[in-house]
Amino acid sequence: MNSFRNIALVGPYSSGKTTLLESLLHVTNVTTRKGSVKEGNTVGDATPEARERQMSTEVTAASFDYGSLSFTFLDCPGSIELLQETLNSLVGVDAAVVVCEPEPQKVLTLAPLFQTLDAWEIPHLVFCNKMDRANAPFADVLAALKQVSSRPLVLHQYPIGQNDTLQGFIDLVTEQAFHYHPDAPADPIPLPPELAAQEQAAHTEMLETLADFDDHLLEELLEDIEPPQAEVLQDLRTELGSDLIVPVFVGVAEAGYGVRPLLNALVKEAPDAQDTAKSRDLDPASDRVVAQVLKNYFSPQGGKLSLIRVWQGTLTDGITLNQVRVGGIYRLLGQQQQSLHQATAGDIVALSRLDGVKTGDTLVMVNGTVQPDLPRAKQLEPVYPLAITPRDRKDEVKLSSAIGKLLEEDPSLSWEHRETTHELVLWGQGDIHLQLATDRLARKHKVPLKTHTPHVPYKESIRKASSSHGRYKHQTGGHGQYGDVRLDIQPKARGEGFSFNEKIVGGVVPRQYIPGVEMGVREFLQHGVLGFPIVDIAVTLTDGTYHSVDSSEQAFKQAARIAMQSGLPHCQPVLLEPIERVTLSTPTEFTSKVLRLISNHRGQVLGYEAKADWESWDEVAAYLPMAEMQSLIIELRSLTQGVGFFNWQDDHLEEVPDKVAERVLARTGSEE
Repeated sequence: MNSFRNIALVGPYSSGKTTLLESLLHVTNVTTRKGSVKEGNTVGDATPEARERQMSTEVTAASFDYGSLSFTFLDCPGSIELLQETLNSLVGVDAAVVVCEPEPQKVLTLAPLFQTLDAWEIPHLVFCNKMDRANAPFADVLAALKQVSSRPLVLHQYPIGQNDTLQGFIDLVTEQAFHYHPDAPADPIPLPPELAAQEQAAHTEMLETLADFDDHLLEELLEDIEPPQAEVLQDLRTELGSDLIVPVFVGVAEAGYGVRPLLNALVKEAPDAQDTAKSRDLDPASDRVVAQVLKNYFSPQGGKLSLIRVWQGTLTDGITLNQVRVGGIYRLLGQQQQSLHQATAGDIVALSRLDGVKTGDTLVMVNGTVQPDLPRAKQLEPVYPLAITPRDRKDEVKLSSAIGKLLEEDPSLSWEHRETTHELVLWGQGDIHLQLATDRLARKHKVPLKTHTPHVPYKESIRKASSSHGRYKHQTGGHGQYGDVRLDIQPKARGEGFSFNEKIVGGVVPRQYIPGVEMGVREFLQHGVLGFPIVDIAVTLTDGTYHSVDSSEQAFKQAARIAMQSGLPHCQPVLLEPIERVTLSTPTEFTSKVLRLISNHRGQVLGYEAKADWESWDEVAAYLPMAEMQSLIIELRSLTQGVGFFNWQDDHLEEVPDKVAERVLARTGSEE
């Protein structure tokens, strides 16, 4: 059976993940020339959207053989708005490399990522990149990292040089010093005397941390016995594979510094794909095929391509999975595809034409087979809306199909048709996320769009009761039209909706015409005095008259509309707005700022408390008007170094403050 290592490259935007992938491909001789993000010639970030923005916009897979191992690296986007891509990928890897910059003030951005990796027990290590640009002592960077990780950090290397003069490193396992050379192996050098004390302290701290999980190593340390290097390496492998520790490496990916030691550590210390499968209660040696979809891609020329992890069994060309015949099996290197005849347990490959298969789905060969309960990423709730319409009305039919494919590629998107505002609203994780979505609709699916901020679905109601009279009389020759009604209109408690009743005595309004009265009332409520649908109102038919020849259901419908039109202005109409119940999550140091943010958005704070299982984080509960939430996620991220987030749900309707209502009604009037 082949040995596989499937590694996710994760970390914040601009930390250098794509550059690290380029260096990994270069040092393994997969590529003859190292690409550059600035020059737009990298293996990763090869889509037009990524090239234009010089940032990762979707997961890039790069598979290659290195020695006796088959590696697949998944380069994940760093933008918090594209987090769903990362989460979907993490369920299929054996380990993750967290790439970060050596700036203590930026380390907080890693907190949600560390929390996810620890909660899912995914083995991970840290590669502190851009060490040539460090603006703080490395000890401060390490201290900041320890604050956001619930697992103990184990320093694997000690940097040689200060701040922007990085010269090499000391391997704390072998205690050998090395000198860096650009895009070349580092040379062994004598241990710098001035670093001997720091190196010894770091080496001892590493061993003591490992000894917390190994009684034999602890005994050796207590007896002042230096453990053999093989034992230390075995401890690193065992404890990393169990997600008990987080090894830390340093380097400069752009220059190739530290890339080879990182790769060697992934070879010697990262868990094998078979071990990961066994941890999911799967048997990689089984003949029964089990695979999982990590990502779907659509291209205008090649159609649908699904990136999958093979957990057990062997996939062969033309195999049928979930009742869908696979069109082909491919190994990916960015945009390049290598056709394969088969893929075995542990491999990550792409399958073509898996129609109807969604991200996270488990794939099996035989229909009716009990599918294993594989973990799948939680669907992120949408937090940022945009109303969309095709630039060309002829594309309206094509738009629905295009959005369906877009949602298959990116399940963190969603859409709805708002009946009250007659808008098609696309939901996502932020402004950049939706810009990418609309760009893809235009480029891939040939549906360019116009966009605008969605209208708030205001409602209206009444404050006081009133009675009204409506008579409809129309004569055009032959039978005329006659209907006459008297209505009582009363407000109801908020949230009780609409009710229609009748108290007709003596048949003054025949029974067959009463449904017409209710229909007229309901139709009028769709567009009230202020121009919005009316809610929480009770209407009672109390009296009326009819004509034996000219009356009809349609005439009474019109009479009811007239009665409502004349009566409602006397009921003190009031504008209502939807109020959302919002739970905002923030690092504790920013809680006071988040409370002010809520107040500045006409919100009502309901309380806050420590966030469960998140060290030094708070959850703030609040009511917020929907009208104030369009930019909430952007402002929240701005206040919290990009890591704050919120969940929300519709809660109730509430009267709009008078001054705000005046602005809304003035704006609505100008748009008509």
